[in-house]
Amino acid sequence: MPKVLISDKMSDRAKEIFVERGIEVDVKTGLSEEELIAIIGDYDGLAIRSATTATAKVLEAATNLKVVGRAGIGVDNIDRDAATARGIVVMNTPFGNAITTAEHAIAMMMALARQIPEANESTQEGKWEKSRFMGVELTAKTLGLIGCGNIGSIVADRALGLKMKVVAFDPYLSDERARELGVEKAELDTLLRRADFITLHTPLTDQTRGIIDAAALAKTKPGVRIVNCARGGLVVEADLKVALESGHVAGAALDVFEKEPATDNPLFGLENLVCTPHLGASTTEAQVNVAIQVAEQMADYLLTGAVVNALNMPSVSAEDAPRLMPYMRLAELLGSFAGQLVESSLKSVTIEYEGHAAELNTKPLSAAALKGLLSPVLDSVNMVNAPVIAQERGIEVSEVRTARESDYQTLVRLTVVTENHTRSIAGTLFGGDRPRVVEVKGVPMEAELGHHMLYVNNEDKPGLIGLLGTVLGDAGLNIATFQLGRTAAGDDAIALVEVDQEVPADVLAAVAALPNVVQAKALNF
Repeated sequence: MPKVLISDKMSDRAKEIFVERGIEVDVKTGLSEEELIAIIGDYDGLAIRSATTATAKVLEAATNLKVVGRAGIGVDNIDRDAATARGIVVMNTPFGNAITTAEHAIAMMMALARQIPEANESTQEGKWEKSRFMGVELTAKTLGLIGCGNIGSIVADRALGLKMKVVAFDPYLSDERARELGVEKAELDTLLRRADFITLHTPLTDQTRGIIDAAALAKTKPGVRIVNCARGGLVVEADLKVALESGHVAGAALDVFEKEPATDNPLFGLENLVCTPHLGASTTEAQVNVAIQVAEQMADYLLTGAVVNALNMPSVSAEDAPRLMPYMRLAELLGSFAGQLVESSLKSVTIEYEGHAAELNTKPLSAAALKGLLSPVLDSVNMVNAPVIAQERGIEVSEVRTARESDYQTLVRLTVVTENHTRSIAGTLFGGDRPRVVEVKGVPMEAELGHHMLYVNNEDKPGLIGLLGTVLGDAGLNIATFQLGRTAAGDDAIALVEVDQEVPADVLAAVAALPNVVQAKALNF
């Protein structure tokens, strides 16, 4: 039974879902890093919000951990590189609080436009400063949207409903999607020059950190107003303070800060600043939604292998998982076969999908193939870290989908290029779910892979089968299956022999020494 730790406060519904799905769950909140390190090794899953930080030290101690689920969008409190290196899936819930955060951004923009917080404080103090609080309308103003994903697109929809013009900067926003949303796609500098209001809805990455700094602010029109309900590090607070004090920026509304909790901040006290304590996702509905989503996603992964909203591996929906599993097994077997034959450094890997396989979500299949390929020489390789390991080692990986006619309804072919050779192996599924090798090094053959296999590449000369049988018989190795293939008479030939026990080193050496044998390998699956 998988075991999950919920280390932050979240809706009780999360625990209920885990229990309903047959997963053991502990709720322990307010743990220090040391306390978390002391117990994390007992768990397969870790469910968190923003209070827990999954540092490299925590993840190093998490010897059984398979998944970290963030009930929310931002994952800057998770060391993703460390998680990926250890093969731990990192998930978030990008949809559960999207509406809530978008609504908060609109509310902040309205509060900023009409100076509602200051007017409320003044009025409750018994003042009647009607002439002091001269606001601006949102209608016909241009909203500059930095980031047009889940939350940004909802903000755009609400802003268009307020009769604003929306200009969006997002490197991943297609022209078609921009037209669908009714927004104008623009480069960042264009957005900065044209916007009356700017709102940020992008993750905090090396590329977006400090995206609103002194240089960016200098490009904005005088009187611009800025809203940030995304991540504090997107705005350089010192630069924003100068712009607010000079009046170039008429006002700013911030729900997030560079350092949180923001109990002391150089921006505090400015009259043209509206602040809230990271309330973007703080509605009853959002808290329940993200708790439900993270529990369901983690349970699906731990129980079925389905991967949804993962940030460091390809997604596999719960519906697709049963269909993909036999193909993933096939891809991993082909990778393992090739990996056990490799005798020099890998340079590139090409994974081809033909027939039905070409119609599938192939990213998980390729990750499985890389896992199989790298596992014979590296420890702790899985589908999460295999693509990263390949990249770090300079191995070029490519996928090819082809509609060319084949002898099989579905086919996966793995071609490996090393310093010395190019090798390929192809396989298919028999009976819908039974992996079978159908080609090795261009040699056609059909073989199921058992636990212990003997691979023999030889020149097609008479007598080898008898000699090989004698060596195995003398060693007491019983043959389960014996498959042969060749390109042409007297040419390259391959034998795949399934035996009941692992082939000892001395027996393998005896096989390799037989006449006309080019290569002999003991394979284990």
